[in-house]
Amino acid sequence: MRKIFSLVAILCLTLLVAACGGKEATDGSANQEKAAAAGAVKETTPASDAKRAIVVYYSRADENTGGVGYIEKGNTRILAEMIADMANADLYEIKPVKPYPKEYDRTTEIAKAEKEKNARPEIEGTLPDLSQYDALFLGYPIWWGDLPMIVYTFLEGESLSGKTVIPFCTHEGSGIGNTESFIENATKATVLPGLEMRGSIAQKSPDEAREIVNKWLAGLKY
Repeated sequence: MRKIFSLVAILCLTLLVAACGGKEATDGSANQEKAAAAGAVKETTPASDAKRAIVVYYSRADENTGGVGYIEKGNTRILAEMIADMANADLYEIKPVKPYPKEYDRTTEIAKAEKEKNARPEIEGTLPDLSQYDALFLGYPIWWGDLPMIVYTFLEGESLSGKTVIPFCTHEGSGIGNTESFIENATKATVLPGLEMRGSIAQKSPDEAREIVNKWLAGLKY
C-alpha cells in the first residue's frame, strides 16, 4: 500500500514540475516575441522628414546707431540666435580676419570704401559644410543699401545653387532694399521672402522682436 502511495505521489510531482516548466517556456517565448516585435518597430521607425537648416550671419557689436550706443551683442546676432532656437537650426557666425573699428562713423567709412571697391574681406576660420543642409537662413545688417562685402565673401565661397536661402536683416530705416535679388544673383539659389527689422527693436524690445520672428517663421512653415 505504501509503495502504491509513493508511486502516486511521485507521479503527481512529476506532472506538476512538467506543467510549471511548460508555463515558463510559454512565457519565455511570449516575452521573446514581444521583444522581437519591439525591436522591429524601433528599426523601422521612419526618420524625421523635417528640413535641416543652418543660420549663417554677420553682425557687428560696439557703437551702433538707432539710439543703442555701445552694445555687447550685435543686432543681427540677436535675431540669428532667436531664429536658430525657434527653427531648431545650427548656427554659424561670419567673422572678419580684420575686425572693424569700434566707432560707428569709422566703420561706415570703411564699409563704403569696401563697397566702392567691390572688396571681399577675408573670413576667419573655415566655412561650414552646407551639403548637409536643406535651408540657409542668412543674416546681415544693411550697409549702404547692400550686404556687407564680407557676406559676399561667404556667398561666393560656398556652392548654393539649388539651395533655399532665407534672408533676414537689421537696419535703421532702409529696410531690406534689393538685397534679396542681390543674393539670388550671387548664388543662383531659391531666395524666400526675407525678414527686415530695425536694429533698435532687436536690441531694446526682445519680446517684440521674438514675436515678429515667430510669425515670420510660421509663415515660412518653420
